[in-house]
Amino acid sequence: MTFGFAPSSAASTSTSADLSAASANPLARLLEPSEWAAAGIPLLRNPREVVSGLHSRHRPRPATAIVAVLDPDERLLASASFVRSAPADGWMFRNALLAQLRRVIPHDLRRRTPVRTAVLLYCREGDARWTEEDGAWMWGLRDACTLHGLRCGAYITLTRDGWQVLGEGRGGRRPSADSAPEPFAMSEVPPLLPRTGGAASEVLRRAAAR
Repeated sequence: MTFGFAPSSAASTSTSADLSAASANPLARLLEPSEWAAAGIPLLRNPREVVSGLHSRHRPRPATAIVAVLDPDERLLASASFVRSAPADGWMFRNALLAQLRRVIPHDLRRRTPVRTAVLLYCREGDARWTEEDGAWMWGLRDACTLHGLRCGAYITLTRDGWQVLGEGRGGRRPSADSAPEPFAMSEVPPLLPRTGGAASEVLRRAAAR
């Protein structure tokens, strides 16, 4: 036997109308720069290092999006890149980002407060000024972070003029969409060391001493 509550006809009509309106106006699923700035997005301590590291690792070209997950010390935990092939719609961007996050790192939905942060670097044509496509990426990133239990971090554009953290006013000329990767990458979480003690540890110690 199943128990539940049946929605009223008025509520059903309202919900259907809202969904129809959202489907008819995909550009409603975007964030304006003022909305993004008011959302309390955490600032990157060293945005150039993050941008240079992701650029060196993924070597993006226009229409390439890179989503990266950072630990509280801004060390890279995981990242993934993909080429945008869908229209500028926040819903589709959200789904694409969420699929990449699920592929590269477990969710944090069991945590009461998110401790890991997702940032998005998008390489595109044009200049650094905000576009509706940027607003759709912002909407998608915020929603994907919520559904994966992450903090929503910075949205960064990479163009031929350089990089720009939208909503913060910070940017630089290098790297750019046309520049070669720089000879360093952002710091990563070091691999786990083997446990000490036991016969295996002694064998490893002796081998290292030779």
